[in-house]
This record gives sequence, C-alpha cells and structure tokens, in this order.
Amino acid sequence: MNALPKRILSIDVLRAVTMFLMIFVNDVAGVSHIPDWIKHTEANEDGMGFSDIIFSAFLFIVGLSMPFALQNRIKKGNSLPSNAFYILLRSLALIVMGFFQVNLENYDRSSALLPYPVYTILITISFFLIWLAYPSTMSKTKKNLLIIAGVILLATLAFFYKGGSATHPEGLKPHWWGILGIIGWAYLVSAFVYLLSKRNMLVLAIAFTLFAGINIATHTGNLNIHLWIIGDASAVTLMLAGILIAELYEKLMIQKKYLDFWVLFNFYGLLAIAFGMFIRPYAGGISKIYATPAWVFVCMGITILVFEIIIYIVDFKGKSNLFKAIKSAGTSTLTCYVTPYIIYSLFSLLHFQFPHFLSVGIGGILRSIAMAFLVIITVSFLEKRKIRLKV
Repeated sequence: MNALPKRILSIDVLRAVTMFLMIFVNDVAGVSHIPDWIKHTEANEDGMGFSDIIFSAFLFIVGLSMPFALQNRIKKGNSLPSNAFYILLRSLALIVMGFFQVNLENYDRSSALLPYPVYTILITISFFLIWLAYPSTMSKTKKNLLIIAGVILLATLAFFYKGGSATHPEGLKPHWWGILGIIGWAYLVSAFVYLLSKRNMLVLAIAFTLFAGINIATHTGNLNIHLWIIGDASAVTLMLAGILIAELYEKLMIQKKYLDFWVLFNFYGLLAIAFGMFIRPYAGGISKIYATPAWVFVCMGITILVFEIIIYIVDFKGKSNLFKAIKSAGTSTLTCYVTPYIIYSLFSLLHFQFPHFLSVGIGGILRSIAMAFLVIITVSFLEKRKIRLKV
C-alpha cells in the first residue's frame, strides 16, 4: 500500500456520528428534566457534560479530513497560490454563514420586516444558492446566475435585518462567530500551517505546541492580549491535533505498522486526557464555554480513542454498513448542520409543537434522537437529488 484511498471511511463515519450527536444535543437542549450528564455544563462550573464533547470532536475531525483534501488537490497539480485561494474561499464561506446564523439569535421579532422563521429560511436558501455543489452538467451561465441570485438575496436580507429591540436597535455585527465561524477561522489558520509545513511532522508538532501554549497561557493569566483571529487558540489546537493524528495514521497504515498504531493511538489519547486533568486546577478548570485547556485536551483524548475504535470497526473489520443509516451526515455534513434551521422554522410557521411528553425526560430524549434521524433522512433525500452544500 503506497497511499490511502481518497476518502477514509472511518473519518466519514466519525464525522457522521459526531454530526448526528450535534443535532441531538442541539435539540435536547430544549428538553427539561433530563440527566445533568447529558447537558452542557454551566460556564462557571468546573465540569463537562456529554454535550460539551461534541463541538470539540467536530473541530478535531475537520483537522483529520484536511490533509487528505489538500493532498488530493496537490496531487491533481494545483499550485500553492491555487490552494491558498481555495483555503481563503472555504474559510470565508464558513465565516459568512456563521456570522448570519449568530445574528439570528439577536433578531428583533417584534419590529423586523419579516417573521423570524421566514427570515431564517430565506437566509438558508441563500446559502444553498451560493454554495450548492452544482452538477458539472449545468451550464456555467446558469450556475453563475443562481450564485448571483443567492448573493443578492443575502445582501437584501442583510439590508433589512433588525436586531436588538425597538428601544435599542442593532444591525448585523459579530456578537461571536458561531459554530461555523469558529470552524472557518480555525480552518484558515490550520490549513495554512499545514500547507506551509509541507507535511513535516516536526513543524506540525511545533505549531501544535505553540497554539496549545497560547491556549494554556491565556487561561493561566500569562497572556493578557486578545489574538483576533485565533482567540485563545483552542479551536486551532484541536484542529492541528486532528491533522497530526491523520498524518500519523496514514504513515502507519502505509508502512503496515499496525501494532505501533494501536500503541500510539492509545498512548496519545490517554496522554491528552491525563494532561487535561493535570492542567485543570491551574487553568480555569474544565469549561467548554471558556474553552479551557482541560476541556481542549480531555475532549481531544476522548476523540482520539473513539476514532481508534471506529478505525477498528470500519477500516479493519469492514463494518461500515453498521452506520449506513447516518451515512449522509458524514458526506453532506454542512447540509446536515443548516437543515435544522429550515425544519424548525417550518414547525414555527405551522404552529407545530411537540406534545408535553415529548418535551420532558425520556420522551424528550427519544424525540431528540428522532429529530436527528429526521434531519439526516432529509439530507439523504436531498443528496440523492444532488442538492448539497459544498465549500
């Protein structure tokens, strides 16, 4: 084996599982009387619930996927400027989508021109028009017209946006960058680090150590400046960890060093968890909201160990069909992320509400699982009709 396949099934499965769980935890946040271990832990509380693991796993997975995507472009003969432009466009797309979704949280429902659910649906439609994976058979003119229509729609919605309240109106602004925006900024930095490293593991390890050091220094009070693009570097640290693990995985599989793989993945997973617990008392405890080093490293370690289990099931045992029901969450992940915005908005327009027994306790948890499947089934339906976002 001289190289791994273009798509690594275990990464697709890990991405699908993580996306499924992200939809689940976003929905279950609206369910009452559920066990505390499922919920997000409060910002100032030293602890971590199941829901606090998911976003960190997603950042790690973006890093896992990155080397394979960029290497495929390099093998096709894309130049450094071409790849740099690709990174910039991809980052910009995620940042823009995140920016608009964050501002939905501050939408003034009482005085805005459009009802909130209508505005949300139109925002999401504009995303599809701009960033749809248009079929190669479509004429360039038609594709460009649809993209321009999406840009005009998004610009119009930005113009008519009203946030805040009638007494304190606000326009569009980055309150925070949102899930997609954080991923976009971290991708921008991590992808350029990877591209410029030329796959040198030492350079990548030094970069990881540098950004992890920034995260630690920020939360121990030794770094009192705000670094605009990377913030406290937590997202970049997790993404670079994913890159390092992907590079290590490819190297060990090509060389057929399977024993080394099991030993090293267990070692790095457990080491990350141990370091996270060690740094916990000195750097703000474990907090997903504040992205403390303990949260970064504990979640990193957990994700490495889960990835190892999925590699065994999928790559070694060939049991990828076990995850067939959620496959689309791994291949059309961005579509999965934005689809709930449409579904919940349609619920609102139809004045649909779940019965009480599906909003509390076990009934609510089962509802959230069902909602995750509903989103993925919807995305699978769209995927079969070549409707999916691609940035």
